[in-house]
Amino acid sequence: MDDLAIVDAHHHLWDLARNRYPWLSDAPKHSDFLGDYSALRRDYLPEHYRRDAAGFKVVKTVHVEAEMDRARQVEETAWLTEIHASFGMPNAIVGHVWFTDPECDAKLARHAAFPLVRGIRSKPVTAPSPRDRVQGQPGTMQDPAWLAGFALLAKHKLSWDLRVPFWHLADAAQVARDFPDIPIVLNHTGFPWDRSPEGLAAWRRGMEALARCPNVHVKISELGLLHQPWTVAGNRGVVLDTVAIFGIARCLFASNFPVAGLFAPYATIVNGLREILGHLPRPELEAFFAGNALRFYRIA
Repeated sequence: MDDLAIVDAHHHLWDLARNRYPWLSDAPKHSDFLGDYSALRRDYLPEHYRRDAAGFKVVKTVHVEAEMDRARQVEETAWLTEIHASFGMPNAIVGHVWFTDPECDAKLARHAAFPLVRGIRSKPVTAPSPRDRVQGQPGTMQDPAWLAGFALLAKHKLSWDLRVPFWHLADAAQVARDFPDIPIVLNHTGFPWDRSPEGLAAWRRGMEALARCPNVHVKISELGLLHQPWTVAGNRGVVLDTVAIFGIARCLFASNFPVAGLFAPYATIVNGLREILGHLPRPELEAFFAGNALRFYRIA
């Protein structure tokens, strides 16, 4: 499969000298998701991505907003457009706008004016654990102001990159049902962080709720677990469950580099997924690793 084309549906770039990313530029904080992420506090540009992906036939990439200074959200898109002009990547851009921002409509229009912009990732307010509840609070997926801003994606012909922990997947499914004309792609396999039988059962219920919405796709990515190695044995179950729940036609490969590099090299992730999905016919593998992302993000 050395000639298998790859469209990476989710990666990040940053230039810490030119742009400000508070989570990288300010004093680092411990993350329950990433642990010590100080290794990310360095420039990550196309040459660094290509070095990590060396040996693979990456033909197109999708850049997802990297939490640049929220006062300069559209400026991140402008900078990425310059990067594309110089390096030929990324080939699609997912920007950021707060849906509760009174200027949401105008900012979406500014993003959409850039020819590479295909969607928006805007993270709703979520609970820190399955035991906590935030439903109905400002910024949540039940907030009328949030929903009003979200609805504007249809006006601007933009998709939504959905990023929530697994205990909010059912909430997201309600949004998907209420807005069937907005394409949605779930990030990071729905974060199956709790691999206990109970945790996986809850994750599957949420994934099944989302999969019943035909406008929802899923990125199989970011399967790393804190303090654990990335292994085929450890991740086979969640990958195969995801494919069984959504169908391979709605599953996209995504590296989430350089963030996922905290857990495993690029080659470990790609080769691991190739091994897990190696039983699939070649056309389905080609769809997973490239075709589905080309279609979802409307990349020529």
